[in-house]
Amino acid sequence: MKKQFLITLTLFVSTISFAQITPTFGVKAGFLSSGIRGEASSNLDNLLSFSNGAITTNNRTGFFAGGYAGIPLTDMISIEPGLYYSQKGYDLVGSINIKGVGFLGANAKARLQSSYIDVPVLLKVNVSGLQLFAGPQFSYLMKANLNTTAGLLGFNFINSNMDATAQFNRWDAAITGGVGYKLSKGINISASYDYGLSKLDANKNAKAYNHAFKIGVGFDL
Repeated sequence: MKKQFLITLTLFVSTISFAQITPTFGVKAGFLSSGIRGEASSNLDNLLSFSNGAITTNNRTGFFAGGYAGIPLTDMISIEPGLYYSQKGYDLVGSINIKGVGFLGANAKARLQSSYIDVPVLLKVNVSGLQLFAGPQFSYLMKANLNTTAGLLGFNFINSNMDATAQFNRWDAAITGGVGYKLSKGINISASYDYGLSKLDANKNAKAYNHAFKIGVGFDL
């Protein structure tokens, strides 16, 4: 993963040097809905146990924020690398035990809250303000917390937090793409989808991958 990132960064810097183009810069923020493709519960087997397979998975809503650079190659085509902080994760709902604590019940919830640094490198096409973009994205997991709750009659009688970072692969890779529109005065809006390619568990055994839908608003500086 590190090798792929360095190759991409080298190609990006070489492109700028060759084209002798001064990049523009901007900031962007927005909301995302993230989840897991594949064996979501397998990522937490060392911390949780599950009974009868009665587990449902829900997306987690978070936010992302950061900056980007625009490198024009032609009047219509540009390269856009970025650096963003992103909140990801997912919810597990069902018959869950937290190891060392005891049975939590049929309606317990385990919420994984993950913090990533995302580095997308996008190829963007701009046609009269309409923008289409796609490219690779490399991510680094900063922290993963597992919050487990269980309650009865509206009262939570267990609310447990633990550090789950060691259960997950620190590095992630994805393909991201979407559509946007550039308004007047440098304002742009976008909607995109991240399709994770790297297995999430630390041992890379479970077929589980990140995915996320993003809606953002950007502003050229």
